[in-house]
Amino acid sequence: MKGYIRQRSKGRWEITIDIGRDQVTGRRVRHFETIKGIRKDAQHQLAELLLNIDRGTYIKQPKQLTVAHWLQQWLEGYAASNLAPKTRESYKHELNNYVIPHLGGIRLGELRPHHIQEYIAKALSEGRKLRSGGLSHRTVHYHYSILSKALSDAIKMGLIAVNPCKAVSPPKPQHTDIPAIGPDELRKLLSAIRGSSYYLYYHTLLLTGLRRSELLALKWKDVDLELARMYVSHSLHRLDDGTIIIKEPKTSRSRRPVDLPLSLVSLLRQHRTDQEIQRLMLGKSLTEDDFVFSHVDGSPLNPNTVTHTFAKVAARASMPSLRLHDLRHIHATMLLKAGVHPRIVQERLGHSTIATTLDIYSHTVPGLQKAAAERLDILLPKLEEDENVGKMSATGEKIDGRPYRNRTCDTLIKSQVLYQLS
Repeated sequence: MKGYIRQRSKGRWEITIDIGRDQVTGRRVRHFETIKGIRKDAQHQLAELLLNIDRGTYIKQPKQLTVAHWLQQWLEGYAASNLAPKTRESYKHELNNYVIPHLGGIRLGELRPHHIQEYIAKALSEGRKLRSGGLSHRTVHYHYSILSKALSDAIKMGLIAVNPCKAVSPPKPQHTDIPAIGPDELRKLLSAIRGSSYYLYYHTLLLTGLRRSELLALKWKDVDLELARMYVSHSLHRLDDGTIIIKEPKTSRSRRPVDLPLSLVSLLRQHRTDQEIQRLMLGKSLTEDDFVFSHVDGSPLNPNTVTHTFAKVAARASMPSLRLHDLRHIHATMLLKAGVHPRIVQERLGHSTIATTLDIYSHTVPGLQKAAAERLDILLPKLEEDENVGKMSATGEKIDGRPYRNRTCDTLIKSQVLYQLS
């Protein structure tokens, strides 16, 4: 098999490859490809094409199929039928606003790892749309994951032979600092929350650790005020077009009962009474299928509105960087500092594993390490003994009626005790 390169114009090179003869018609089959750049670029592309043909991984693509065209097809095909509406909307937003403007003009078959690596570097340094600076590592990693999935599906469709994302190291998501809220700051926050029209909603988030979407989807049939318990079974989301969707959680752990403090039960009882009066004034009655937190007419709250309103609440409390989701973090941290077992915290938060809970919160409660060290002094027996007490003679006899233990023996006993405690 032979390949040739010829210059068509300044900076443009044409590659010609003799693939062989068509087994049906007997005609010679040639592959033509135009490369922009220097002769070395054309030579590199020729070598890659010859290698792919030799391996049997060569795929002839439509000339006009760019990365942008494929990503749009992928969103309308795979994403539309396999992803949840909110996830599909998120993929579309990230691809259209970030990935496609930078990589969309490249032909799909010519997308290389260095193109993706360049995008990652640029997004991290200057990727923000509305202000200067780069995107977070977590966001860029999200872009990488979406693009990699789309390219893997392109392989299944026979459009490309390899996924160039596999040769790229994505940025590792950076750990997000959990806000440290002291007693004084907590009092300021609670005072600011009381002045909000969403007071009970924010207060419930703080005392239950629920996610924003979980509490918005809560209905009265999910709340048992007699047993002081609520049952989390759905989440509520709003799409960009205003459509409200309610769906079940992704994992079984997210479907969970959450016990309520009695102070919150009292507030919810009054809240239900107030809702019943409001519905009667509208000529309606409150039912078990109505949302616990809603507008006066019973329609669900807008997730974006409660988030934006909380930003104003946090500013009034002199904590402008505090996010609505941080109420969940504060809830978990308060429980751990109070000595609640991490397993219970995991169950309340709906984490899939206790490892997730410990990874997120263990470093925020330094007292856990100190308490563990203090317990060792209580649990471990006093293994070190006086040098002159309990020694054994060379013949193996006991001295002072106590057996001799050398330093090595003591170390082994300590290790066994520590292993049993762990």
